[in-house]
Amino acid sequence: MIIVEAIQWIAANLSTFTGAFNRHMVMSLISLAIGLAVALPAGIAVARSPRAAFVTVNVAGAARSIPSLAILAAAMPILGIGLLPSVIALCVLAIPPLLLNTIIGIREVDPAILDAANGMGMGRSDILWQIEIPLAIPSILSGVRTAAIQVIGGAALASFIGGGGLGDFINAGIAIMDMPRLLVGAIPIALLAILAELTFGWLERRVSHRS
Repeated sequence: MIIVEAIQWIAANLSTFTGAFNRHMVMSLISLAIGLAVALPAGIAVARSPRAAFVTVNVAGAARSIPSLAILAAAMPILGIGLLPSVIALCVLAIPPLLLNTIIGIREVDPAILDAANGMGMGRSDILWQIEIPLAIPSILSGVRTAAIQVIGGAALASFIGGGGLGDFINAGIAIMDMPRLLVGAIPIALLAILAELTFGWLERRVSHRS
C-alpha cells in the first residue's frame, strides 16, 4: 500500500524528513508572525476611516486573488532563492486575510457601546484596548485561521524557489514518478492544515462564547 510505503520511507530517512518538516514549520510560523505584526496595526489604523478601510479592503481582496505560485515566482527575480524570498512571499499570502478580518472585527463593534464608553470618559486608547480589540478577537482569529491554512499550503510551493520544506518531497515524487515520496510531503502538509483549522476554529469558538 502506498501510504505504508510512505511511512516506511519516513522511518528509513527520519533525519531528512525531520529537517524538511522543521523547515516547513519555520517558514510558516515566521511568515504568519510577520503577517500578524504588519496586518494587525494596519487594520486597526484604517478601520475607523471609511475611505481608508474601503481602499485597504479592496487592495487586500485583490491580493488574495493572486495565485500562490505567482507570488513565489515574482519574489525569485527580486530576492533570489532560499528561505528569505520564501518567507516574504508567504507573508504576502498571510497579510490579506489578517488585514481584512481585523478591519471587519473593529468595524463591527456596536457604535452604541463606543458611545457609552465615550460617555463614561474613556480615552481613545482605552476604548481600543479594552473594548474594540477584545470584541474583534473572534474575527481576528478567523483571519489567523485562514492565513495559517494558506501559508501552510503555500509553503509547499516554496520548494520551487529553494525554500525547502515538505514541498521538496512532493516535487521529487512528481519528478521521478514516486507516489510514496510524494505522499511523504503531501500527507503531513494536509495534516498540518487540518490541525490549524481545528485549533484556530476551537479558539475562535471559545473566545466568541466569552464575548
